[in-house]
Amino acid sequence: MNFENNLLFAQAKDEADKLRDFRSQFLFPNHNGKDFIYLCGNSLGLQPKVAGEVLKGQLNNWANYAVEGWFDGNEPWMFYHKALKKLMAPIVGALPSEVCPMNTLTVNLHLLMVSFYQPKGKRFKIIMEGGAFPSDQYAIESQVRFHGFDPKEAIIEVFPRGGEEILRTEDIVVQIKENAGEIALVLFGGINYYTGQWYDMETITKAGHEIGAIVGWDLAHAAGNVPLKLHDWDIDFACWCSYKYQNSGPGGISGIFVHEKHFNNTKLNRFAGWWGYQERKRFKMEKGFIPEAGADGWQVSCTQVMPMALYHASLQIFEQAGFMEPLRSKSIALTAYLEFIINEVNKEIGVEQFKIITPKIAKDRGAQLSIIAQRNGKQIFDGLMANHILGDWREPDVIRLSAVPLYNSFEDVYHAGKALLKVSKEVLQ
Repeated sequence: MNFENNLLFAQAKDEADKLRDFRSQFLFPNHNGKDFIYLCGNSLGLQPKVAGEVLKGQLNNWANYAVEGWFDGNEPWMFYHKALKKLMAPIVGALPSEVCPMNTLTVNLHLLMVSFYQPKGKRFKIIMEGGAFPSDQYAIESQVRFHGFDPKEAIIEVFPRGGEEILRTEDIVVQIKENAGEIALVLFGGINYYTGQWYDMETITKAGHEIGAIVGWDLAHAAGNVPLKLHDWDIDFACWCSYKYQNSGPGGISGIFVHEKHFNNTKLNRFAGWWGYQERKRFKMEKGFIPEAGADGWQVSCTQVMPMALYHASLQIFEQAGFMEPLRSKSIALTAYLEFIINEVNKEIGVEQFKIITPKIAKDRGAQLSIIAQRNGKQIFDGLMANHILGDWREPDVIRLSAVPLYNSFEDVYHAGKALLKVSKEVLQ
């Protein structure tokens, strides 16, 4: 791609952008009468303007129907999750029966590990990326302890080679093969929260299956960010939060995926609840858990109506945009432009002050770029905030910036670069 570091170029790119009007469907944070340039969708997506209206509608249903809202009204709560399933499926490349909105991410990770982490004999280990998000680390540690194992022996972490920032796929595959007789579960994050690396999910899944292991994925930073094919890649299970790239609000509802090949496996353990019981017999209130077909059978508690409504509102925007293919096309261009602008800042400064540790190849990354600030990183980040550029700071020296295709523009990226250059000159002089 041929880029130019000037406003007219950025504005021309925006004018040609078929998705440009979706920006108007979101609310941007404002301080002292000026909107922030928001590059933090990797942490929390922006609020859709329709969110307040959607919540008000459900509050009205509660007011008008009370308990009868479960069965009355335009969107009876008892079946509300089914409308979301149809819209979730294209985002992650699944069948509607394979996905379900429920709970929050780490709760779902635990529930799915109850089913899919089944250590037997020498095959008791879990392999994961080193430096995974802490919640994944804690969940996995506690699961192996629950089964009576020492995390130091039961967890294999794969780290980048010395002097490198990202993992090589071949190193992951080698570790899987070298521990073939001991691995029960392969469990990685689809995109690493710190580096922004998108792992080769298809290759890693295949390697795990070849040694007889179950393969699962935490898609917190991948779902709604990059195109996924969970069904076609033969992934066993996955879960994700919806409040990052899917804009469902802070603490928004999570989603799960269970491949249809597991639907009739009666040997899978699961922590059951009334809401996961067979729908047509649920109100008979009988003993003996019979799961509903598909991913719905992993539900435990009843529909979280308000969080689901917010998620539903955002999913409908994805549907209007054509789901992931057009969004990915724009995202690749936006992220490449952000990379170009950061490199232009380095040229102006005269040194590589900002080192991008996210992979350079589009297929190995999503919208996020993780940037090591070689000097005075926190001062520079704070300076960006003071100049109405809102990104994300990670200790000890990383600034994360994400240009999200639904609501960010090329002009956003251009102005962020101008601010980065201005602040850097002030801090580093």
